[in-house]
Amino acid sequence: MTAESEPLEIVALGGRAGPTRLPRPPFILLAPAVLIALAALSPVAYLLLRVSEAGGDAFDLILNRRTAETLLRTVLLAGCVSAATIALALPLAWLTVRTDLPLRRFWAVVTALPLVIPSYVGAFAFVEGLGPRSLLQQILAPLGVGALPEIYGFGGAAFTLTLLTYPYVLLSLHTALWGLDPAVEESSRVLGSGAWQTFFRVTLAQLRPAMAAGGLLVALYTLADFGAVSILRFNSFTNVIYLQYQSAFDRTLAAASSLVLVALALSLLILEAAARGRSRYYKSTTGTSRRSGLVKLGRWRWPAAAFCGIVAGLALVLPLSVLAYLVGRGLAADETFSPAWQAARNSMYVSALAAGVTVLAALPVSLLTVRYAGRWVGGLEQITFLGFSLPGIVVALALVFFGIRYAPALYQTLTLLVFAYFVLYLPVALGPVRTALLQVNPHLEEAARSLGRRPFAAFVSVTLPLLRPGVVAAAALVFLVTMKELPATLILGPIGFQTLATSTWSAAAAAQDARAAFAALVLVLVSALPMAAMMYWERRDEW
Repeated sequence: MTAESEPLEIVALGGRAGPTRLPRPPFILLAPAVLIALAALSPVAYLLLRVSEAGGDAFDLILNRRTAETLLRTVLLAGCVSAATIALALPLAWLTVRTDLPLRRFWAVVTALPLVIPSYVGAFAFVEGLGPRSLLQQILAPLGVGALPEIYGFGGAAFTLTLLTYPYVLLSLHTALWGLDPAVEESSRVLGSGAWQTFFRVTLAQLRPAMAAGGLLVALYTLADFGAVSILRFNSFTNVIYLQYQSAFDRTLAAASSLVLVALALSLLILEAAARGRSRYYKSTTGTSRRSGLVKLGRWRWPAAAFCGIVAGLALVLPLSVLAYLVGRGLAADETFSPAWQAARNSMYVSALAAGVTVLAALPVSLLTVRYAGRWVGGLEQITFLGFSLPGIVVALALVFFGIRYAPALYQTLTLLVFAYFVLYLPVALGPVRTALLQVNPHLEEAARSLGRRPFAAFVSVTLPLLRPGVVAAAALVFLVTMKELPATLILGPIGFQTLATSTWSAAAAAQDARAAFAALVLVLVSALPMAAMMYWERRDEW
């Protein structure tokens, strides 16, 4: 391959990984990574056990035309949402990190906050705000608007999930953009490439792992989502699995359907690994990196700010406004709201535990897959992503089966609940940590070891500080998605353990819209404040 077709790897990054023998991973790194992968594989083992008990009958039931049509719709939805989130997050990340955008720090935080809105809450708010007989229609009624277009179906599900999940890609791109060395782009410009040519051939190529990791998370999230597709009346594969679990006494068919979802997730993981490739994304030299200068937007400053405002308005302001309206309507009707502070404390406590455990587990897996990449190591990494593709109810029921049969002391305890969160959201932590690690030159650790540091001490003192952006982003993501998790919390939570998600669900199930909106608003507020603080303080010295 010529230097002209691959300028990034050869000129800027020192070339592709050659065919040389890869180093053997140390046991202290390999052992925990294998144990973590086995733990993440436990729900799949449960599914295989249930299906094996039924023999080939379960697969005969799902191998029909209706299943194929549902699977095709689900794949199309996941592909559409993934592509749309990348197209939306890439300009947002570039504007908020690399340009002189007005209120740049403000937009960097606000455009990431839609991640705190649960999919079921967001879908409900969009239906109430933009549906055929919505609040918007009531405002436009004096102008002769009788009804707005339908928001249900494929279009509504794709629109809603795109606005609620693009921060997965945005946060990964933030981490990647902060870690880019400006010398790479400067070398391209010196060699005669223009600004746009440099962006597409150099900068965008270096962002490929972040886009692939974020897009993978979005695709897996879309495959496993039930709340949004159910409210928006889109018959996805997950919706079918939930109905099978709820309506059938024998859940073997649901387990077999879930295995189809696992196979689909594995296919996505293989595609992501191929898109990521084995290129290196750190500097070839060991000198100190500098921060890139801000790109002057000139007359495009305010149109760019308007773009950020439109995205934030649709993804954040609109859902919150609908929830606030419902709460206000409840107050006008003299409804009383029970305090949600205990539920808020429970949510924050268990989410913090899950974030800590999951990020610690992501470190050895990321180190193994980045520093000792190989076919079997790649397979180990792909195993850890399977839990994120499964609906929460599947993982929860697998752990109920395990707890009742083999560990009754753990059943309905916080330990088993946090373990469920770890299985579900380990991939959420792996993306940012791996993206950050790809940009750390391993020769820095080697230099520390040559000066007398032991391997672990060299990692802690040299590499770990450089991973701080990825670790913080991973912890924030896991904290947020745990705050929103509903099925696993309902099934595995200790008796009487109420979180904001379960409080919202209980009120909504009782048709108490105002109380459900109040609990949802508290959930969004409690989730948004820590996330905004972490994002701001993590980059306060670089903004």
